[in-house]
Amino acid sequence: MASRKLVTLGATLISLVFAAASAEALDLNGAWAGDADNCSKVFARNGAQLGFTDMSDVYGGGFIVDGDQIVGKFARCRIKARKDNGPNVNLIAACATDIMLSSIQLSLKELDANSIIRLFPGMEDMEIRYHRCPAS
Repeated sequence: MASRKLVTLGATLISLVFAAASAEALDLNGAWAGDADNCSKVFARNGAQLGFTDMSDVYGGGFIVDGDQIVGKFARCRIKARKDNGPNVNLIAACATDIMLSSIQLSLKELDANSIIRLFPGMEDMEIRYHRCPAS
């Protein structure tokens, strides 16, 4: 039983290494807004730090990905697991707000290098599109 667990753990680690090294893996780093035309209304720079404008939610909101960190206006998440499957990416993230901790699963689909869709498994007609904002 212990050897089976070690084999499973080894296979999982190998698949994670190949997924991380894959040139085809979706690069999520950057600022993502619901509408590319509203990037400057959602995000603002304070020196070198990129953050959210006071009224960012009015313009569709968004999120910032920096390595294994996902930052929203009201939550901060750390990616704990990632599985790439062609244009689809599944993430498990540990998130914290001012009042609670939670674990969430995110399903994303790459449309192109600067556009993704967040999918909601089990709710086939529900999706949210995001566009990567240019670095500013």
